[in-house]
Amino acid sequence: MKIVSLENAVAMIPDGASLMIGGFMAVGTPERLIDEIVRQGKKRLTVIANDTAMPGRGIGKLVAAGLLEKVVASHIGLNPETQQQMIAGKIAVDLIPQGTLIERIRSGGYGLGGVLTPTGVGTVVEKGKQKVTIDGKEFLIETAIRADFALVQAFLADYTGNLTYALTARNFNPVMAMAADKVIVCAEHMVPLGYISPDHVATPSPLVDYIVSHG
Repeated sequence: MKIVSLENAVAMIPDGASLMIGGFMAVGTPERLIDEIVRQGKKRLTVIANDTAMPGRGIGKLVAAGLLEKVVASHIGLNPETQQQMIAGKIAVDLIPQGTLIERIRSGGYGLGGVLTPTGVGTVVEKGKQKVTIDGKEFLIETAIRADFALVQAFLADYTGNLTYALTARNFNPVMAMAADKVIVCAEHMVPLGYISPDHVATPSPLVDYIVSHG
């Protein structure tokens, strides 16, 4: 794990990269990283997240700046800018039921090929997907999802990279930290090794590649 400047952390992200971004309506989203991506003008990004927040907040800033090529999310209902860009053909949007989305990400982190779910059977969701029948019940095969980078917001990080989260700001962050090739973390507080009880570590240090410095 390395501690890097905000500028250098985002400089590692190339145009066209896929990003998992933690947060639920921007709660638990690494706003500093989002702002720096906008400042550096990264382009053609694919964002995998629960949602696209709302105008002026979280992932909504990436939408407004026109930096996204594709969104994979469970809903975009509270961001009219995402809806407008989708209708205009500027952004491809893949809407996935929330439970299915997080389990596909979890599968990517655990090295599994995917999950079986009855959600979507008999609807347009099943188009182009494999189905299996178990004990007379049909399931869709939903494949695992991984990304080039996970952008994670933590409450506490120690100097080896162990992380803990604050209440509901935890949301997708720990699961996404397992499902990306590189993990970049913003933490509200840096603490000495040993400050975080082992029982409270939600993301262990081997999963973390970079922590953004506060300077």
